[in-house]
Amino acid sequence: MPMRVPADLVALPAGEILAVAQEYYDAGRLDAAARMVHHVRAAQPERVDALLLAGLIAFRRGRHDAAGDLVAEAAERGGGAVVWRNLAEIRRMQARLDEALGAARHAVSRDPADPLGLFQLAMVLYDRLELPACIATARAALELRPTMPEGHMKLAQALLATGDFAAGWPEYEWRWRIPGAPALLPPTDQPQWNGAATGDRLLLIADQGYGDAVMFARYLPWVLARAPDVVVAASAELHPVLAAIHPGLELVAKWDEVRAFAAYCPFSSLPLLHGTRLETIPQPLPYLAADPHKAAAWKARLDARLPAGTRRIGLAWAGRPTHNNDINRSTSLASLSPLATVPGVAFVALQKGPPAAEARHWPGPAPLLDLDAELAGFDDTISVLAGLDLVVSVDTAVVHLAGAMGVPCWVMLPFAPDWRWLAGRADCPWYPALRLFRPATPRDWPGLVAQLAAALAARPLAPAHPLAPAHPLARPERLP
Repeated sequence: MPMRVPADLVALPAGEILAVAQEYYDAGRLDAAARMVHHVRAAQPERVDALLLAGLIAFRRGRHDAAGDLVAEAAERGGGAVVWRNLAEIRRMQARLDEALGAARHAVSRDPADPLGLFQLAMVLYDRLELPACIATARAALELRPTMPEGHMKLAQALLATGDFAAGWPEYEWRWRIPGAPALLPPTDQPQWNGAATGDRLLLIADQGYGDAVMFARYLPWVLARAPDVVVAASAELHPVLAAIHPGLELVAKWDEVRAFAAYCPFSSLPLLHGTRLETIPQPLPYLAADPHKAAAWKARLDARLPAGTRRIGLAWAGRPTHNNDINRSTSLASLSPLATVPGVAFVALQKGPPAAEARHWPGPAPLLDLDAELAGFDDTISVLAGLDLVVSVDTAVVHLAGAMGVPCWVMLPFAPDWRWLAGRADCPWYPALRLFRPATPRDWPGLVAQLAAALAARPLAPAHPLAPAHPLARPERLP
């Protein structure tokens, strides 16, 4: 996010007003901050620090275009490195990556010794998928400020996206030090587990998002072979999934339910302890299966409500809006309507949350079954997935559920995707049943959906495949 107005731009007497406005901005009192900035700009419309703070206020309000205009004007009027750095971040969030790159380079040229300028440049380079340059720039920033957690995290993401897991996992551990990062667990004197065999009680924590928990749950057999006495702390929504992955696993949803433990470990640190490399990602797959009786009941419901002989395709088009890259990874249901022009298909809406309401206004010619009100939890979603021929989804938890089950899934990735999908691959070493689709430019949903529609028409799947394999050690066939 853009930074605060630098102190060296503040001059009296208007500077005193802007200093108070900055305090209001930092405290989230945007209306009060905006009133004070407006007062200064009315008297001094060309004042750079007032333009910058006005832009930052607009940015935090979600008015990115107005923010970009204001900060660009501040830059043109002689703004220094901090102004250009903020402009680079705003342009990055607008997916105007050429302008973002130019602004970031301006920031670095104005203050080569500023590690934040180099970090901002690394952010832009990642979004442009210039990963070797991103890695080099992040390392340059860390030479200037070795303890900058954001720099280590950007380096980790770029290394992991290139497949350099050996260098990437240690850098990934810096995520806990980022200012504002939520605490992993309540204060404790117990250490973080180092992966060594132990007979003592180990607390595993399903940190990060739902999809991450499903992805890293593959490590449970490896953990239990070293620490048989395990309890997993996870949100209640995940309990049916984790219980299906490893029946009998002790699960808790509240910290006061956790009995005394000797060490703890987040799910997302397990790849580091395991020493995971691309060729040693834990197999076999699938490792998640639906309850056979519940899956059969859901298949019967789909049989009764969808045209016979059609290929059943599940759709999910949006992730949680709190995700830090949701602006790039989520789309609308309407953008997927070209898929409905392919003959012989029927769709099942798997979407949850507010975007699920879009299913009421489906514009496509093929039928769409809206299950929002009927999917009470992930166990229902898993049971529905078991009766589908294909899932088409943005990068959200549904992808991980399908991948863990071995259900064929086509994933619509952002231009600069999360590290786990790697760079430039159509396959996924974490989930062999997935096929990855990548846009040619940022936020090019029409182009991406056109790729999917062409692939669906060119390589039709056999209609109404049987339930996904129920045995957790069965290996799925690769998607053709």
